[in-house]
Amino acid sequence: MPTQSFEYRDREANLVGFLAYDGATSARRPGIVLMPEIWGLGDHARERAQRLAELGYAVLAADPYGNGARFDSIDEAMKLARGLRASADRMRSRIRAALEALAGHPAVDPARLAAMGYCMGGSFALELARSGAPVQAVATFHANLATLRPAQPGVVRAKMLVCTGADDTHVSWEQIRTFADEMRAAGADYTINIYSGAKHGFTVPDADRRGLPGLAYNATADARSWQALIGFLDETFGGQ
Repeated sequence: MPTQSFEYRDREANLVGFLAYDGATSARRPGIVLMPEIWGLGDHARERAQRLAELGYAVLAADPYGNGARFDSIDEAMKLARGLRASADRMRSRIRAALEALAGHPAVDPARLAAMGYCMGGSFALELARSGAPVQAVATFHANLATLRPAQPGVVRAKMLVCTGADDTHVSWEQIRTFADEMRAAGADYTINIYSGAKHGFTVPDADRRGLPGLAYNATADARSWQALIGFLDETFGGQ
């Protein structure tokens, strides 16, 4: 499976993503922007990108911070994450830059685009949907669902799949209800899957070793949410 470093820009920021797709065919295929967790573009996002590429997608695991930065310390990651999360415009610009770069790649059909993300990356993907960007599908996993700029009626074009944990102390039930109310008022097509026993970071195998309270891997929720994603993408893109 061909993979490569993929450089693109968001205004002054030089971004270095990870691109994966099946090079055995020259046919254009759906493109997916995958935004990683707060730690930056690491092994988890790369592995998920490769799994999706094996299913026929072209996937750009994107760089949230610039120059491919990644962190082991939550304190170090938060120094950059706070600046991005403080502005819906910054979040939208950062993921929109990845989307536009991916859409311009010759392996990608620019009429068939999706975005997804894990933890903070999921928040980026939701902001993209709220902006009315030309994506057909948006999926998130254990993402913060709050926003500084709620979706307006008729603006959201993407169908949305939100996968969250019933025991996630970082994403409250009130936040889930508020998100559902927001999307209902916006007239959006959305699905929320809540996985019993799942905490924050339930798809990340080393989540409990990150030094942040409330994180834990959950193999059952990981497998079920992955299958939900595959079904969601098949429904959207017709199995390519």
